[in-house]
Amino acid sequence: QVQLVESGGGLVQAGGSLRLSCAASGSISSINGMGWYRQPPGKQRELVAAITSGGRTNYADSVKGRSTISRDNDKNTVYLQMNSLKPEDTGVYYCNAEGVAHYSGGYRFTGDYWGQGTQVTVSS
Repeated sequence: QVQLVESGGGLVQAGGSLRLSCAASGSISSINGMGWYRQPPGKQRELVAAITSGGRTNYADSVKGRSTISRDNDKNTVYLQMNSLKPEDTGVYYCNAEGVAHYSGGYRFTGDYWGQGTQVTVSS
């Protein structure tokens, strides 16, 4: 089974920084895209940033210039460095992995997976 485990969330004052990490585990041979989504209170889940296996990145306009997504393909881990945090960055942050090729019972599968979410709260 493939699991995504996030870490690094917490409470921070406006203007502060946080670094989120998400490690994928299981019999994984490759992962295409990895990304971070967030769900603000009372709102729908939205894309924050994404990165391809080749390192191409995409950011939501609201975090451009303040956040950096990166990944370590050898460790199947994706990171999100967030700086100059604002109260509107508050929400549950979810890690996503697309096109995860993995093995189970001798068979190869490909699927998309989500982490359990980590809370980020930015106080004003």
